[in-house]
Amino acid sequence: MNSADLETVPATLREHVAHMCRQLYGRGWMEGTSGNISVRSGDAVLISASGCAKGTVDRRDTVLVNAGDGSRFTGETRRPSAETAVHLAFYREYEDCGAVIHAHAPYSTALASLPRFHRAGQGVAHVEFVDMELAKGLGLDDPSHVRVPVFVNWPEVRRIAADVGAFLRASPPRATAGLLIERHGVTTWGRDLDHARNRLECVEALCRLSLLMHGSTTI
Repeated sequence: MNSADLETVPATLREHVAHMCRQLYGRGWMEGTSGNISVRSGDAVLISASGCAKGTVDRRDTVLVNAGDGSRFTGETRRPSAETAVHLAFYREYEDCGAVIHAHAPYSTALASLPRFHRAGQGVAHVEFVDMELAKGLGLDDPSHVRVPVFVNWPEVRRIAADVGAFLRASPPRATAGLLIERHGVTTWGRDLDHARNRLECVEALCRLSLLMHGSTTI
Protein backbone atom coordinates (compact mmCIF):
# COMPACT_ATOMS: atom_id res chain seq x y z
CA MET A 1 0.00 0.00 0.00
CA ASN A 2 1.39 3.42 -0.95
CA SER A 3 0.51 6.91 0.25
CA ALA A 4 -2.26 7.24 -2.33
CA ASP A 5 -3.87 4.05 -1.04
CA LEU A 6 -4.08 5.56 2.43
CA GLU A 7 -6.89 7.72 1.11
CA THR A 8 -8.99 4.57 0.68
CA VAL A 9 -9.10 4.12 4.47
CA PRO A 10 -12.31 5.96 5.38
CA ALA A 11 -11.87 8.97 7.63
CA THR A 12 -14.93 7.67 9.45
CA LEU A 13 -13.01 4.51 10.40
CA ARG A 14 -10.18 6.57 11.85
CA GLU A 15 -12.69 8.70 13.72
CA HIS A 16 -14.49 5.60 15.02
CA VAL A 17 -11.23 4.38 16.58
CA ALA A 18 -10.54 7.83 18.04
CA HIS A 19 -14.10 8.15 19.36
CA MET A 20 -13.88 4.76 21.08
CA CYS A 21 -10.61 5.79 22.73
CA ARG A 22 -12.22 8.96 24.06
CA GLN A 23 -15.28 7.02 25.20
CA LEU A 24 -13.22 4.50 27.17
CA TYR A 25 -11.08 7.31 28.59
CA GLY A 26 -14.29 8.85 29.91
CA ARG A 27 -15.08 5.61 31.72
CA GLY A 28 -11.66 5.56 33.37
CA TRP A 29 -10.49 2.58 31.35
CA MET A 30 -7.87 4.36 29.21
CA GLU A 31 -6.41 7.02 31.44
CA GLY A 32 -3.51 9.13 30.24
CA THR A 33 -1.87 7.44 27.27
CA SER A 34 -2.79 3.91 28.38
CA GLY A 35 -4.69 1.44 26.26
CA ASN A 36 -4.91 0.88 22.52
CA ILE A 37 -7.52 0.05 19.89
CA SER A 38 -7.29 -1.45 16.42
CA VAL A 39 -9.56 -2.46 13.55
CA ARG A 40 -8.86 -4.56 10.50
CA SER A 41 -9.06 -2.88 7.10
CA GLY A 42 -8.46 -5.48 4.40
CA ASP A 43 -4.87 -6.68 4.68
CA ALA A 44 -4.04 -3.78 6.97
CA VAL A 45 -4.73 -2.87 10.58
CA LEU A 46 -5.61 0.63 11.76
CA ILE A 47 -4.34 1.12 15.32
CA SER A 48 -4.09 3.98 17.79
CA ALA A 49 -0.72 5.72 17.81
CA SER A 50 1.84 5.31 20.55
CA GLY A 51 1.84 7.90 23.31
CA CYS A 52 -1.43 9.64 22.42
CA ALA A 53 -3.56 10.99 25.27
CA LYS A 54 -6.80 9.07 25.00
CA GLY A 55 -8.94 11.90 26.31
CA THR A 56 -8.07 14.15 23.37
CA VAL A 57 -7.23 11.63 20.64
CA ASP A 58 -8.50 12.36 17.14
CA ARG A 59 -8.31 10.58 13.80
CA ARG A 60 -4.78 11.87 13.19
CA ASP A 61 -3.70 9.71 16.14
CA THR A 62 -4.23 6.48 14.20
CA VAL A 63 -1.70 4.51 12.16
CA LEU A 64 -2.20 2.02 9.33
CA VAL A 65 0.16 -0.96 9.56
CA ASN A 66 0.68 -4.19 7.67
CA ALA A 67 -1.39 -6.97 9.23
CA GLY A 68 1.48 -9.40 8.71
CA ASP A 69 4.51 -7.68 10.18
CA GLY A 70 3.20 -4.46 11.74
CA SER A 71 5.26 -2.18 9.50
CA ARG A 72 3.83 1.26 8.76
CA PHE A 73 2.53 1.97 5.30
CA THR A 74 4.07 4.74 3.26
CA GLY A 75 2.66 8.09 4.29
CA GLU A 76 2.09 7.17 7.94
CA THR A 77 4.27 9.31 10.19
CA ARG A 78 3.05 8.34 13.66
CA ARG A 79 4.50 5.41 15.59
CA PRO A 80 1.94 2.63 16.19
CA SER A 81 1.07 1.42 19.68
CA ALA A 82 3.83 -0.44 21.48
CA GLU A 83 1.42 -3.37 21.82
CA THR A 84 0.73 -3.73 18.11
CA ALA A 85 2.22 -7.24 18.11
CA VAL A 86 -0.46 -8.48 20.54
CA HIS A 87 -3.21 -7.08 18.31
CA LEU A 88 -1.68 -8.74 15.25
CA ALA A 89 -1.69 -12.11 17.04
CA PHE A 90 -5.49 -11.93 17.20
CA TYR A 91 -5.84 -11.01 13.52
CA ARG A 92 -3.40 -13.71 12.50
CA GLU A 93 -5.05 -16.54 14.43
CA TYR A 94 -8.74 -15.57 14.24
CA GLU A 95 -9.90 -14.82 10.71
CA ASP A 96 -13.21 -13.42 12.00
CA CYS A 97 -11.42 -10.88 14.20
CA GLY A 98 -12.27 -7.38 13.02
CA ALA A 99 -11.24 -5.32 16.06
CA VAL A 100 -9.15 -5.54 19.24
CA ILE A 101 -9.31 -3.38 22.37
CA HIS A 102 -6.73 -3.29 25.17
CA ALA A 103 -7.74 -1.29 28.25
CA HIS A 104 -6.69 -0.81 31.85
CA ALA A 105 -10.22 -1.27 33.17
CA PRO A 106 -9.87 -1.21 36.98
CA TYR A 107 -11.52 -4.46 38.07
CA SER A 108 -9.93 -6.54 35.32
CA THR A 109 -6.55 -5.04 36.13
CA ALA A 110 -7.08 -5.52 39.87
CA LEU A 111 -8.01 -9.16 39.42
CA ALA A 112 -4.98 -9.78 37.20
CA SER A 113 -2.81 -8.13 39.88
CA LEU A 114 -3.65 -10.64 42.61
CA PRO A 115 -0.54 -12.37 44.04
CA ARG A 116 -1.59 -15.75 42.64
CA PHE A 117 -0.81 -14.48 39.14
CA HIS A 118 2.76 -13.38 39.92
CA ARG A 119 4.14 -16.64 38.65
CA ALA A 120 7.62 -15.68 37.41
CA GLY A 121 7.05 -17.14 33.97
CA GLN A 122 5.24 -20.34 34.88
CA GLY A 123 2.88 -20.33 31.90
CA VAL A 124 -0.71 -19.27 31.34
CA ALA A 125 -3.10 -19.17 34.31
CA HIS A 126 -6.88 -18.76 34.14
CA VAL A 127 -9.72 -16.95 35.87
CA GLU A 128 -12.93 -18.98 35.83
CA PHE A 129 -16.49 -17.67 35.82
CA VAL A 130 -19.03 -20.41 36.50
CA ASP A 131 -22.79 -20.08 36.01
CA MET A 132 -22.68 -16.29 35.70
CA GLU A 133 -25.62 -14.96 33.67
CA LEU A 134 -23.55 -12.05 32.43
CA ALA A 135 -21.15 -14.45 30.70
CA LYS A 136 -23.80 -15.05 28.03
CA GLY A 137 -22.94 -11.59 26.70
CA LEU A 138 -19.55 -12.89 25.55
CA GLY A 139 -21.17 -15.03 22.86
CA LEU A 140 -19.13 -18.16 23.59
CA ASP A 141 -20.15 -21.78 23.03
CA ASP A 142 -20.32 -22.56 26.75
CA PRO A 143 -21.22 -19.48 28.82
CA SER A 144 -21.79 -21.66 31.88
CA HIS A 145 -18.05 -22.11 32.34
CA VAL A 146 -15.87 -19.31 31.00
CA ARG A 147 -12.09 -19.44 31.41
CA VAL A 148 -10.20 -16.20 30.77
CA PRO A 149 -6.44 -16.70 30.35
CA VAL A 150 -3.97 -14.62 32.35
CA PHE A 151 -0.60 -14.14 30.68
CA VAL A 152 2.81 -13.35 32.13
CA ASN A 153 3.63 -9.65 31.76
CA TRP A 154 7.01 -10.01 30.09
CA PRO A 155 9.03 -6.79 29.65
CA GLU A 156 9.24 -7.55 25.92
CA VAL A 157 5.85 -7.08 24.23
CA ARG A 158 6.76 -9.47 21.44
CA ARG A 159 7.26 -12.21 24.01
CA ILE A 160 3.76 -11.57 25.34
CA ALA A 161 2.47 -11.60 21.76
CA ALA A 162 4.18 -14.95 21.11
CA ASP A 163 2.49 -16.45 24.18
CA VAL A 164 -0.86 -15.01 23.12
CA GLY A 165 -0.47 -16.30 19.56
CA ALA A 166 0.36 -19.81 20.75
CA PHE A 167 -2.66 -19.82 23.05
CA LEU A 168 -5.08 -18.55 20.40
CA ARG A 169 -3.78 -21.10 17.91
CA ALA A 170 -4.87 -23.88 20.27
CA SER A 171 -8.13 -22.25 21.38
CA PRO A 172 -11.23 -22.11 19.14
CA PRO A 173 -12.56 -18.57 18.57
CA ARG A 174 -15.89 -19.48 20.19
CA ALA A 175 -14.05 -20.39 23.39
CA THR A 176 -12.09 -17.16 23.89
CA ALA A 177 -13.44 -13.61 24.05
CA GLY A 178 -10.36 -12.00 25.56
CA LEU A 179 -7.48 -12.23 27.97
CA LEU A 180 -5.79 -10.63 30.94
CA ILE A 181 -2.12 -9.78 31.40
CA GLU A 182 -0.84 -9.84 34.95
CA ARG A 183 -0.79 -6.36 36.50
CA HIS A 184 -1.50 -4.89 33.10
CA GLY A 185 -5.11 -5.00 31.95
CA VAL A 186 -7.61 -6.68 29.67
CA THR A 187 -7.75 -7.30 25.92
CA THR A 188 -10.85 -8.37 23.96
CA TRP A 189 -11.56 -9.06 20.31
CA GLY A 190 -14.70 -8.93 18.22
CA ARG A 191 -16.21 -9.00 14.75
CA ASP A 192 -16.10 -5.22 14.83
CA LEU A 193 -15.25 -2.47 17.28
CA ASP A 194 -18.65 -2.39 18.95
CA HIS A 195 -18.55 -6.17 19.48
CA ALA A 196 -15.08 -5.95 21.04
CA ARG A 197 -16.29 -3.14 23.33
CA ASN A 198 -19.32 -5.17 24.42
CA ARG A 199 -17.04 -8.05 25.33
CA LEU A 200 -14.75 -5.68 27.20
CA GLU A 201 -17.70 -4.46 29.24
CA CYS A 202 -18.75 -8.03 30.04
CA VAL A 203 -15.27 -9.16 31.09
CA GLU A 204 -14.85 -6.07 33.27
CA ALA A 205 -18.25 -6.67 34.90
CA LEU A 206 -17.44 -10.34 35.52
CA CYS A 207 -14.14 -9.37 37.14
CA ARG A 208 -15.94 -6.83 39.31
CA LEU A 209 -18.50 -9.40 40.45
CA SER A 210 -15.79 -11.96 41.12
CA LEU A 211 -13.84 -9.56 43.30
CA LEU A 212 -17.00 -8.53 45.15
CA MET A 213 -17.92 -12.16 45.81
CA HIS A 214 -14.50 -13.62 46.51
CA GLY A 215 -12.05 -10.76 47.02
CA SER A 216 -8.43 -11.87 46.90
CA THR A 217 -9.52 -15.53 47.01
CA THR A 218 -10.93 -15.33 43.47
CA ILE A 219 -10.66 -18.73 41.79
